Amino acid sequence: MGVEGIGARVARKEDKRFLMGQGRYTDDMSVPGMRYAAFVRSPHAHAKIKSIDTAAAADMPGVIAVLNGKQMLDDGIGNLICGWMIHSKDGSPMKMGAWRPIAHETVRYVGDAVAVVVADSVGEARDAAEAVVVDYEVLPAVTDAVKALEAGQPQLHPEAPGNLIYDWEIGDSAATDAAIAAAAHVTEMKIVNNRLAPNPMEPRAALGIYDSAEDHYTCYTTSQNPHVARLVMSAFYNVAPENKLRVIAPDVGGGFGSKIYIYPEEIVCLWASKRSGVPVKWTSDRTEAFLTDAHGRDHVSTVKMAFDANNRVTALKVDTIANFGAYMSLFSSAVPTYLYATLLSGQYDFPAIHANVRAVYTNTVAVDAYRGAGRPEATYLLERTMETAARELGVSPAELRRINFIRSFPHQTPVIMNYDAGDYEASLEAAMAAADWNGFPARKAEAASRGMKRGIGMSCYIEACGIAPSAAVGSLGAGVGLWESAEVRVNAVGTIEVLTGSHSHGQGHETTFAQLVAERFGVPIDSVSIVHGDTDKVQMGMGTYGSRSGAVGMSAVV
Repeated sequence: MGVEGIGARVARKEDKRFLMGQGRYTDDMSVPGMRYAAFVRSPHAHAKIKSIDTAAAADMPGVIAVLNGKQMLDDGIGNLICGWMIHSKDGSPMKMGAWRPIAHETVRYVGDAVAVVVADSVGEARDAAEAVVVDYEVLPAVTDAVKALEAGQPQLHPEAPGNLIYDWEIGDSAATDAAIAAAAHVTEMKIVNNRLAPNPMEPRAALGIYDSAEDHYTCYTTSQNPHVARLVMSAFYNVAPENKLRVIAPDVGGGFGSKIYIYPEEIVCLWASKRSGVPVKWTSDRTEAFLTDAHGRDHVSTVKMAFDANNRVTALKVDTIANFGAYMSLFSSAVPTYLYATLLSGQYDFPAIHANVRAVYTNTVAVDAYRGAGRPEATYLLERTMETAARELGVSPAELRRINFIRSFPHQTPVIMNYDAGDYEASLEAAMAAADWNGFPARKAEAASRGMKRGIGMSCYIEACGIAPSAAVGSLGAGVGLWESAEVRVNAVGTIEVLTGSHSHGQGHETTFAQLVAERFGVPIDSVSIVHGDTDKVQMGMGTYGSRSGAVGMSAVV
């Protein structure tokens, strides 16, 4: 007992199949009668669809069906939704524009799907997609979030006048302004956190299977949370009742947040399977991935950080414009609000903070959670401002941070979060020692003697992750609960099955979860199997994101 438990060095259980090329990914799945999908995508950032001519494509070899957005609308398939309600500071709800899985009137970004071809092979499907003729009326487009708020700019959605989705705030504006007015020094900055595209090793894929005998759907998909996918496709997109839809996320090759959401392609493959009478598979290539996978970040912020005469922080004021792209993705609304603004205190003892966030539509790919989702954006803003303030005040960046670290716990920040413990100075000292911070001037001089330049910087980072049910998330409107489920079955022969609602896409759950159970029962980890990613086997789950597998998923197993 304990030899193979948590913390022990063991060979990962899942690695054998991965190293031998025997992993089972969505694109590896094949069922009788399966055909392939290719999408016709808009080359324009903004345009009206005047007409779609599919006659030539339908007559091409191997083509089973050519389907459009009007047919999808007629069949009652719903709009994609954003799942976290945000209210503006005036009390009005966020302005969510309609996002059709296949556009039938207007396209709003390059890559917006306007039709789908189902054919015998990938090549035939793609050839036929190129033969679809779409007559567009090109419209003016706006891609810059700051410009999108200006008068006279193109309007993306009638539901959102001025392209403004919400105008939200947190903190005490009056106290923050008063502290800034009385400050001995104020550092002011404009900070751009650029847009990025995720790039997991495995591109997204979906296989939709409709069984007419049972009136039942099965969806294989590259998802970080298959149960949420089933819930949303049933409750909001009207694909099928929940008891008539099975979602399976087999081996998944990385996600980093970009596979949390439900995308148009999953919905389309299920719908197209029923429409065409054959199972339908789609696998993204890299070009499609850059055009359609939800992007991350894209904030423009102005910052004021105030200090007293002793270089102690007195206030932080932040105004952020967040680019959401053409549509609101599933968790997009929460990222620059509850996942970003609530971390703006960082590790520092700010008496007052106020943050204002305006979310904006532009003619770009939708933006959603990516690798930390909001928390890295908060840290980037804080640490760049703190570093600049140190230079303006003429003190070392380490010393300015030491002066302002939180030292008394529990600590209630001005932006909801309550910290229970921390020793930030100890972490900083350990990092500086490991980096030989004090030896840097000598290294810099030596490099200069060879005509080379050398730089050094520091960043202090606090993270909110493993988020579970709590008073804090309840106050923020987390209606999905953020719990996790687990079922542990001890079989008659002594082997053990763990059914978990967490999902593994590279984290090694089959090993770490098995180690936990092996230690508890005193059995070899080879006696423990981990089952996840199948809504027909695991009763319910919230999936994996935000570093929650160990903290929440394994707690459920315990």
